[in-house]
Amino acid sequence: MLAKLSQQFRTFAKNECQNSSPLYEHLAYKIAEDEDLLRIASCVPQGQPVPNLLLAAVHYLLSSFKNPLADYYPSFTASTKPIIGVYPVFKAFVLAHTDELKVILQEKLVQTNEILRCAYLYPMMTDIYERHQKPLAFIEIGASAGLQLGMDHYNYTYNQDLSVKNSDSDLVLASENQGEALPHSITHAIVVCQRIGIDLNPIDVNHDEELQWLQALIWPEHHERRSLLTKAIPILKSLNIKLIRGDAIQLIKEISSKIKHEAILVVYHTHVANQIPMALRLELLECLKEISLERPLYHCYNNLFDLQLHQDFIHQAETTTVRTMEQPDGHARWFTWSNHL
Repeated sequence: MLAKLSQQFRTFAKNECQNSSPLYEHLAYKIAEDEDLLRIASCVPQGQPVPNLLLAAVHYLLSSFKNPLADYYPSFTASTKPIIGVYPVFKAFVLAHTDELKVILQEKLVQTNEILRCAYLYPMMTDIYERHQKPLAFIEIGASAGLQLGMDHYNYTYNQDLSVKNSDSDLVLASENQGEALPHSITHAIVVCQRIGIDLNPIDVNHDEELQWLQALIWPEHHERRSLLTKAIPILKSLNIKLIRGDAIQLIKEISSKIKHEAILVVYHTHVANQIPMALRLELLECLKEISLERPLYHCYNNLFDLQLHQDFIHQAETTTVRTMEQPDGHARWFTWSNHL
């Protein structure tokens, strides 16, 4: 058990933290060699990414304490101490707050609501709207706080020269498109008539404690992500977003049946399906096919069976691939747009 956990932390350090979070990379390698902390990490429920949840739990708890560990976190101070000295302080903090951390590990979920992923979702939505000229009804699976449900109210910059202005907000999502030219539709506003998010544990941005957890999920060095979240909150609060607690696979047919038929249904999810058992992933696809017998719909996703980005059209239980795109950066700093299958 501990050997498997140890490998998870090493893989996390190498594949996810390298060139992204020096602090988490260092901590993950150290935890991988520490049986005391691996035993605490073993409290993470099955199906949750263990390194992400443990480090987020510490980050969350640390925001409520005055502790020397904060001196190593860029999220808490502009002049951090050298990483080389952090681990003994980190371990001392974890051991001193083990009971509190175990509660967090049992109650919280990894719900990194990466707003920048809208940069590759939004062009898909403008393409769908241009094709049908009908209002879109969004259903996001694993919506967390629903940041992506406000994508049509955000401003975008692609490759530093193509700008899309949807609001007067100073929130601008900047990403690099390494593929084909984005569709012309991206410069035209879309109409969204319904915004529904389904999550096992939705985060209410009006609740300070839940917002604190959302902030704790952002890695310490990622100042821009933290800034974007802060700017997005007022936009989210101004929109009619409905967040539903529950299992999307059990609820999606009922929810879809209540959406206006004149709307184009778009079901989407990013970096969620890998946490769903394979049998349930297949069940989700069957649910979408059943829905398509009553109304056509689009399904935009990744991590279902591979790491690529997919945009599918489903009608009368037949699935047509609209486009498949190469694996994007995990935090959507870049993606590879494709106008073809």
